[in-house]
Amino acid sequence: MKIRILDSAAQDLIDGARFYERQEQGLGEYFLDSLYADIDSLILYAGIHARYFRHYQRLLAKRFPFAVYYKIDGNTVLIYAVLDCRRNPTWIRKRMSA
Repeated sequence: MKIRILDSAAQDLIDGARFYERQEQGLGEYFLDSLYADIDSLILYAGIHARYFRHYQRLLAKRFPFAVYYKIDGNTVLIYAVLDCRRNPTWIRKRMSA
């Protein structure tokens, strides 16, 4: 299984890292390391997560309140978004339906 992080999800990761780096120096890097480890787990566990917004499966991050929204296309896991679960649910729904 391959993993492909789409541009929108890559930007989500950058935004999250910047947010945490503003909280404490080095926390942004720890955020990225943690989220990439969660994303790498999809090599083994892609497809076992519940479906959200009809088309996406959602992996909840282990150490941060973030969710990884993905789809499986053949032998590739496509990461569409990495969103903060503390955001307004209406905003998340709108983002995922776009």
